[in-house]
Amino acid sequence: MNRSIVFISIIALLSFSFTPDKPAYKLFDKNGKEVKYSKMINDLKKNQIVFIGELHDNPIAHWMELQITKDLYDSTSQNLILGAEMFESDNQLVIDEYLRKLFDDKKFEAELKLWKNYKTDYKPLMLFARDNGLRFIATNIPRRYANIVFKKGFEGLDELSDEGKRWIAPLPMKYDPEVKCYKDMLNMGNAPAGKAAKASHSMANLPKAQAAKDATMAYFIDKNMKPGKIFIHYNGSYHSKDHQGIIWHLDQMNKGYKIITVSTVLQSDISKLDEEYLGEADYIICVPDDMTRTY
Repeated sequence: MNRSIVFISIIALLSFSFTPDKPAYKLFDKNGKEVKYSKMINDLKKNQIVFIGELHDNPIAHWMELQITKDLYDSTSQNLILGAEMFESDNQLVIDEYLRKLFDDKKFEAELKLWKNYKTDYKPLMLFARDNGLRFIATNIPRRYANIVFKKGFEGLDELSDEGKRWIAPLPMKYDPEVKCYKDMLNMGNAPAGKAAKASHSMANLPKAQAAKDATMAYFIDKNMKPGKIFIHYNGSYHSKDHQGIIWHLDQMNKGYKIITVSTVLQSDISKLDEEYLGEADYIICVPDDMTRTY
C-alpha cells in the first residue's frame, strides 16, 4: 500500500478516535449560534469592561474565567485590571499588600472574609494577578452594609460614618424598581400571604440590597478604570445578566464604556441553546446540568 495513503488513514483514524463525544461545554453567541472560543476572545479584547457571569459552584465557569483571563493577558500586551464580587471593598488594602508579596497565602487567607470555595475557584485568579503584577480590585459592598439595606432600606446607610461610606457607592444610590432584574427579584422574594409584616418589609428591601451591591461594584469598577486597560470583572451571572445589574449602574454614569458580557447556563442538552437564554449575554457558556459542583 502507498505510504502516503497509510499515513492519511492513520491520521483519519486518530482524528476519529479522539473526537470528543462528551463535551464539557459549548459556546454560543447571544443569538444562539455556536461559536469558536477564539472568536469570543477576539471580541472581548475590543472592549473596555468584560463581565464574566458565573454560576458560583460550577467548575467549568471557574476554569473558563481563568482561561479567558490568561488569553486576554497574552493578547492585549498584559493591559488588564481584575476585579470581583467575591471580595469586599474594605479588604482592598490587604489585597494590595498581598499582591506586593508582603506576606504569604496563609496570612492573607486568615485576614480576609473569603468565600468557602476561594481556594479552588478564586485563588487561581488572585495568584495570576500576583504573579503577573496585575491589580485586583475588591468591588463588592461589605456584607454588613448590604444587610443594613436589607433591614432598613437605603436610608440605613445614612447612619454610616464618613469612614464607612468610603466603601460603598456614593449616596444616594440610584435605584429603579422597574429595572427587570430588580422587579423579578421582588416578585420572587414576595412573602406568602399570612406572613408577618416585618418579613414582607424585608422582602421589599431584597432588590434594594442587590442594587446596593450592583451600585458599589459599578462605582469601584469606574473608580479603578485606566486608559488603555481592560477591566475583567467576575460576578454571579445575575449581576450582569441582560446587561442589567452592575451594567445598569455604569450606564447611569454616562461614561460610554464599551462593555461585553459572558454568562454561564446549565442545560440537559447542550447541542442547542435554549430559547430562554437567548440574549442573556453576548457570549454564553452552556454546561451540562449534571456537571459536578465545587461545593
